[in-house]
Parts: sequence; structure tokens; C-alpha cells
Amino acid sequence: MDAASVSLLREVLAGSGWVERTRELGLALRATRSPGGLLVVGSPGEEPWHVTAHLDDEARLSGLSQLAPTLVRWAPPLNAPPHLRIGLDRLRDAQRGETLFVVTERQTPVPLLERVDDARRTGATILALDGGDPELESLAHDAIAVPGEGAPLSFDGAQHLVSTAAGETRRLGLRERLARLADRISGPRVND
Repeated sequence: MDAASVSLLREVLAGSGWVERTRELGLALRATRSPGGLLVVGSPGEEPWHVTAHLDDEARLSGLSQLAPTLVRWAPPLNAPPHLRIGLDRLRDAQRGETLFVVTERQTPVPLLERVDDARRTGATILALDGGDPELESLAHDAIAVPGEGAPLSFDGAQHLVSTAAGETRRLGLRERLARLADRISGPRVND
């Protein structure tokens, strides 16, 4: 999806709340302090290649090196290039200043939930884009659930909106900065 398509999608979704929520999550991805500290993981059957590639593009185009993602894989082949050989053990080393971005349309497997919980306890920021997994969302500092059927936004479209928002370099106004600060102080959002 190119920039014009993302812009059109934002226009179509204006007033629905989706644009604002995906923008908030995209901006939260920028809290990562260093290149490679944005860890992107999915479920065993759906590695988040798509959003990882878009975040890498956004990091390069925006000059925001902290958006350069690290794809964390369930079973990386030993002969893969080093940047594609990073397994779930990397989550054990997650620390404060790093962000774990869980991207999965399906129910999050228990082993991943355990690793997410461990990363949260060590101080990593947990963000999620999911299909409505309450257990994952309870661990996340911020999450967006994209329902599978009847939603005005597809899971793929949400990934595009989030990654594009992450790379936007517009300056936030005072109200937006204060709102983000209030959200951080008040803690994670809990969906009803």
C-alpha cells in the first residue's frame, strides 16, 4: 500500500476512531530508545513480515533509527542471514527502553504470553495489534484489537496505518503532548 492509498484509507475512516487509535499506537512505537530495540513478533503460523518491512522503510525514510525493527521468529532457520535468525530467546533479554510489538490476528499462544509477561516485568514496553485477545491486551501497555468480521478496517490495513503513523515526523501540539503524558501516567488502557 503506497502513501496515497494510506491517505485515502485515513479519509474513509475519518471520524470512526480508527485513525486516531492507529496513530497513537504508531507514535508509541517511537518510544523505543535504540535501533534494533523494537522487537516485532507474531504467532508461530504468522510471522509479521509485512509490518516489519514497513517499519524498516519508515525508519529509513523518516530518519527515526529507533523504528528499525528486529523480527523475532519462532523457529528461525540456522542458515538464515543473521538479521533473520533471531528467535524467541531474544525476548528474554528485552529490557527497559525496548519495545515488544506483538502482531497477531489469532489467539496468542501461551508460550508467547509468558515471554511477553517476562519482557514487561523487565521494563520493556508492550504494544499489540491483534484480533481481540484479552489475555494479550491485559499484558500490553497499549493495544488495538481489529475484529475479523464486519470491521471497517482490515488487519492488513491497520498494520499500514500504524507503521505509517510511526514514521510521521509532524510535531505534536501542546494538547496532544499533554494527552499522551496523561495516558502514560494513568497506565494501560483496558477495553470493555
